[in-house]
Amino acid sequence: MSYASKSIYAALPRTQRGQPLVLGGDPKGKNFLYTNGNSVIIRNIETPSISDVYTEHSCQVNVAKYSPSGFYIASGDQSGKVRIWDTVNKEHILKNEFHPIGGPIKDIAWSPDNQRMVVVGEGRERFGHVFMSETGTSVGEISGQSKPINSCDFRPSRPFRVITGSEDNTIAVFEGPPFKFKMTKQDHTRFVQAVRYSPSGSLFASAGFDGKIYLYDGTSSDLVGEIGSPAHAGGVYGVAWSPDGKQLLSASGDKTAKLWDVETRQVVSEFVLGNSVEDQQVSCLWQGDYLLTVSLSGFINYLDINEPTKPLRVIKGHNKPITALTLSEDRTSIFTASHDGYVTTWNAETGENDRIEGAGHGNQINGMKAFDGTLYTCGIDDSLKQIDIEGKAYKPMNLKLGSQPRGMDILKEQNIIVSASVNEITVSKDNQKVSTLKVSYEPTSVACSPKGHVAVGGNMDSKLHIYELQGNDLNQIHELTHLGAVTDVAYSPDDKYLVACDAHRKVVLYSTDEYKLANNKEWGFHNARVNSVAWSPDSQLVASGSLDTSIIIWHVEKPAKHIIIKNAHAQSQVTRLSWVDNSTLVSVGQDCNTKLWTITPF
Repeated sequence: MSYASKSIYAALPRTQRGQPLVLGGDPKGKNFLYTNGNSVIIRNIETPSISDVYTEHSCQVNVAKYSPSGFYIASGDQSGKVRIWDTVNKEHILKNEFHPIGGPIKDIAWSPDNQRMVVVGEGRERFGHVFMSETGTSVGEISGQSKPINSCDFRPSRPFRVITGSEDNTIAVFEGPPFKFKMTKQDHTRFVQAVRYSPSGSLFASAGFDGKIYLYDGTSSDLVGEIGSPAHAGGVYGVAWSPDGKQLLSASGDKTAKLWDVETRQVVSEFVLGNSVEDQQVSCLWQGDYLLTVSLSGFINYLDINEPTKPLRVIKGHNKPITALTLSEDRTSIFTASHDGYVTTWNAETGENDRIEGAGHGNQINGMKAFDGTLYTCGIDDSLKQIDIEGKAYKPMNLKLGSQPRGMDILKEQNIIVSASVNEITVSKDNQKVSTLKVSYEPTSVACSPKGHVAVGGNMDSKLHIYELQGNDLNQIHELTHLGAVTDVAYSPDDKYLVACDAHRKVVLYSTDEYKLANNKEWGFHNARVNSVAWSPDSQLVASGSLDTSIIIWHVEKPAKHIIIKNAHAQSQVTRLSWVDNSTLVSVGQDCNTKLWTITPF
């Protein structure tokens, strides 16, 4: 068996209220960059379903920027480390790693000759540093500001300048190289969130939480004037220049983005991007013909200059860990649900996606199953809800459960839903409870077989409980003992096997006629708790995903053989798995990405 990465349906940018987000643009015009958790995400700007993820940071990454040559990317993380890595090879070979400040890095800028780099943030001993990108040698001091620095930029033409915007409400100007403090500008009355030079370097713009944008001369740093009066009703989180330097795009917490004429300093058009808190605009990027903004929800909006009332397209998805995954019955759609309660539907072939509308769980979803045009979901708001798959919206049905559900499955022939909660198993039909079985153990997962058997994994007792549905009631017929909490269970599509995984790193295969070990096989190549198991449609392959970040594919008829996909999800655990077909596996994880793998059997 072998495997290959087929596609990555990438996470959205991780946003935080009150924090600007920095997007990185590709000088070659193909891609753009942002960060989520430990990952730097590279997305094709024209076809955003094409993406790549860099996962070599050991803690949260805050910013990533292309070098002006386009051959390297520099990414800065929470610990103050900067990694410089290449964009040409698929492996993204590391060129250099430096530790210029002792705290979170908030922004990075390259000099136009690719030689020097400035990083700023929240260091313990200094808030920024300028150094050579080849050697790490210092080429100046970033001083003169008394609070963390949010933004920096390098003048793209000689004489070189560096500008920084700080939480002490000032902009500092540095001349060099070597770069020395020249002056501060004190026009803003709140935090300065963004400073950016125009493409020619003749001007620079600054934006602040006071809703104001100022323009300064690029060489002398004299104030040229204010844009708008003020530019926005809320804080301005980002500014981006048009390639010709004649227009400026701004993104604001007042839920709008605006396009400005630089010469007249008047608004050209206003993009209203919603009316809820989630629609605050926290970043913007102007790259070639594309104008992008990012909402607080993480959605990436492609603005339409000719039609400001509606974005050209909105890239949706998840920016919180994904906790549930299932497929439509025809396996053409993938459904994912995240820690914050949002459900996204993806086209399994193209990666096109949309978010389910309506009043959902509002919190973590622990189980999802599709049946007969409806997607059933259970969440930690103690309820079972229904989604109209075609309408992509929640139905008004809402069944209250006795306690927090941990998993669910459907007996399709009887149209019965079995949900396992903290201390009970509920059988429901047509949005009505038909029976409730109190249990002394804590269920973790549920699987239903076509012949009416229900397998429930136990947490505290490390047992697998097998029930039979008689009428509307569940009666226990078997009890199988594991060495650790049983974390997930799944019946094979041909109903010959049941597979269970546990916290003791094992994947165990049972035959369903007597619930005895099949092939005398316990598979045990994981290094930590196994979170999820899934069957291929032909009942030949079992995939298991673990806390150890790996996915293992097992073969039922050749139980001695397996393949391991190491570090499948960016140094984070694999939470759920499903098979699209006999050679395509989909996995989701703590890194918020949805990944498709091509599996070639023996």
